[in-house]
Amino acid sequence: MDDSGLVTVFLCGDVMLGRGIDQILPHPGDPALREGFTRDALAYVDLAEAASGWIGYPVDFSWPWGQALPALDDAGVDARLVNLETSVTRSDDFAPGKAVHYRMSPGNLPCLAAARPDVCALANNHVLDFGRAGLVETLDVLASAGLRTAGAGRNADEARQPAAVPLDDGSRLLVLAFGVPSSGIPPTWAAVGDRPGVDVVPELSDAAADDVAARARRGRQPGDVAIASIHWGANWGYGVDDDEVRFAHRLVDGGVDLVHGHSSHHPRPVEVYRDRLILYGCGDFIDDYEGIPGYESYRDDLRPAYLASVEPDTGRLAALRVMPLHAWRMRLRRAATRDAAWLRGTLDRISRRFGAGFDLDPDGLLSLRRASR
Repeated sequence: MDDSGLVTVFLCGDVMLGRGIDQILPHPGDPALREGFTRDALAYVDLAEAASGWIGYPVDFSWPWGQALPALDDAGVDARLVNLETSVTRSDDFAPGKAVHYRMSPGNLPCLAAARPDVCALANNHVLDFGRAGLVETLDVLASAGLRTAGAGRNADEARQPAAVPLDDGSRLLVLAFGVPSSGIPPTWAAVGDRPGVDVVPELSDAAADDVAARARRGRQPGDVAIASIHWGANWGYGVDDDEVRFAHRLVDGGVDLVHGHSSHHPRPVEVYRDRLILYGCGDFIDDYEGIPGYESYRDDLRPAYLASVEPDTGRLAALRVMPLHAWRMRLRRAATRDAAWLRGTLDRISRRFGAGFDLDPDGLLSLRRASR
């Protein structure tokens, strides 16, 4: 926390360290896949090299994060929240009926640790790709490294338990993570009773939003900032459904200070509602999609890092800046000026419905312009 007294949180979308990313790291797991496209995870490394050039793996554990790491250090963030969309397991129990499975070898956990995440949201559609045993191993491996998780657990109570991050002034960041079937989470993955799983919200009802908000209120102490981290919506498209808007607003009305949405492979609109930040979709942050054709118009190679500064006593948004990054050779680097300008224009256009806009600052970061509602 700086002299301004604000809490600055780094938030990003999907961190997918499995498949091709796992294969370029020092301790790759079994590359076997069961996809229609390929049965070998190294095929995704080949695609990336064909698109961007030789990678020369094995690479250092910090390689996928690239220039994001020093940039986050320079930004002086107080807490870091990522959606870890990868199981960390040696399990070969491929979840049936799924077209894509993600796993990272536990030996490559230092790659995740290099980013020093304070909370890993796990309520997504890949954390059980290798069964409940794979989920339990993931939880054990992360816990052994001292990494907090939210949104998944060995039982329903653990999956619903918020993660609490202590801050320098004695307050905390509370993170509740849950997923919605619209993101591809099978309803059978829900943690029920003593069964391991994720916190699944079956529908975006007022009652479900009230339940999440009530959990946030029960867990918070004076000065705490409450974040709802939601895996929802389709992979592609800028539209936000009315039920998503209503649900996010209901969360804020119930006491949530920031809504952290993710699932789409590119950013979705930004809104400030009652002085609280709503990110409807943060886009991917790390993955092995480089060189895969089909959705080039969305520029999913651009990876936004969101830096939200909030007032700890009120939860109100003081400022939002977005750091544009670019995936190249399976590594993040600062985006070129023209790419940052493209991202600014896109975020500005798609957020206009919500009274929000963005400027491109001289330091290459985007800053939010808003009309709070």
